[in-house]
Amino acid sequence: MKPGTDTRTAALRGLVKATSAMVLACAIPLTVWADVVTVGIGTQNTTTNTVTGGVVIKELGLLEKELAKIPKYKNTQFKIEWQNFTSGPPVTNGMVANTLQIGMMGDYPLLVNGATFQASNETRSRLIAIIAYNADGAGNGIVVHKDSPYYDLMDLKGKKVSVPFGSAAHGMLLKAMEDRGLKPEDFELSSQSPEVGTSSLQEKRIDGHADFVPFAELLPYRGFARKIFDGAETRVPTFHGVVVREDFAKKYPEFVVAYLKALMEANNWVRKNPVQAAEKIEQWTRVEKEVVYMFLGPGGIHTLDPTIKPRWVQTVKYDHGVLKRMGRVKDFDADAWVDESYLKQAFADLKLDYDKQKVSQSNYEISGKDPLCGGDILNPRQAGEVWIEGGAITAYKSANCTLAAIKKAESAGKKIGVAYVYDQSMRIKVFADKAYYALKAGGKGGADITPFLLKKDAEAYAAKVGGKVGLYPDALALAEK
Repeated sequence: MKPGTDTRTAALRGLVKATSAMVLACAIPLTVWADVVTVGIGTQNTTTNTVTGGVVIKELGLLEKELAKIPKYKNTQFKIEWQNFTSGPPVTNGMVANTLQIGMMGDYPLLVNGATFQASNETRSRLIAIIAYNADGAGNGIVVHKDSPYYDLMDLKGKKVSVPFGSAAHGMLLKAMEDRGLKPEDFELSSQSPEVGTSSLQEKRIDGHADFVPFAELLPYRGFARKIFDGAETRVPTFHGVVVREDFAKKYPEFVVAYLKALMEANNWVRKNPVQAAEKIEQWTRVEKEVVYMFLGPGGIHTLDPTIKPRWVQTVKYDHGVLKRMGRVKDFDADAWVDESYLKQAFADLKLDYDKQKVSQSNYEISGKDPLCGGDILNPRQAGEVWIEGGAITAYKSANCTLAAIKKAESAGKKIGVAYVYDQSMRIKVFADKAYYALKAGGKGGADITPFLLKKDAEAYAAKVGGKVGLYPDALALAEK
């Protein structure tokens, strides 16, 4: 063999290997996107009753999972941009600018969104689903500092009150004022975001703050505020829903349906294990799990249900009347704005009955057996729950049994993370240690312990039954198995 032959042979072999590798690489199919579509979705992560339309879908990858099932989109890459906001009006601004194609917001911002697009020559927005609701309006509320001398909305006349203008809470406040013959000029009214309103109240720079979910519960839970008005007093439903730009929905209808399926899966995920869901949502939003559970757990303040019920459309029309009388909104055709077709398709694909769900207003409720007092929990809206710190949640069939269970746990050296009872006027879940109680010493049936969110309701009931009004320590002292 001539000198250098081995070297040339080795080089030739290397060239052959390299060429073979290139040929093989070319033979492997690469993902080549025929179409790349950027989709902006406007969320409100700290607004607890919207989480299944936004942050839960995002963190669990539910939308990508649904999109992967659609053959039509095999060669389409959807670049989803989740954009978080603290209230609804900025979401509408993004949708008008077409940086957002889908958005979620509360009832009053929703109708302003619809009216804004109807006044435009470009496109329309469509209401395609509800995320969560309370049929009586609970969730919005007004809070004062815990040391405040004010206990009623009328007490705030002439005082400094803030609210995020254009929000669901703003609409609630306007309705509550209208019901009482009050005008905005009867207050020193200012617009403050939830974050600014929180600090202003904490520092006593304002007398009251009106806000949407979850702040009227969150601020009292954090220990420096007290609720004096609940949206349920208006008896007007409140809800958060999803809107989409019509031009986007018509171009990518399967995407919209996939999003709605993801929303429904997120709802199921919460209901399947509400404690675990609350813990995860706290990690993602920094809203405490105890507050998340209060809204989305069994018998929670809000019901997860995507169907667009006729009553919600009527509510939008009513809300529009309130705003129009005050010159705050343009003309608006609510019926033309609603589009149930995408949601109906999602239900059909999942083999679910849309019409049946549309007429239902049931929530999943507290159930099981009372481990302390015995017997089944037959009336969940008279029941209560105790969440041991670092432990499980246990349900009890009455406020009396709930408080007695707290006493027993504490005597055993356990620390209570939070306890819930139900306001017996508005039938909404409240923190046991923030409630007012109508108390009557035990007769043959034991002590009568009746919880209320508002002091005036406890006073009225106590007067009716010949009892007295007490706070959490008073109720605990009276509680017995």
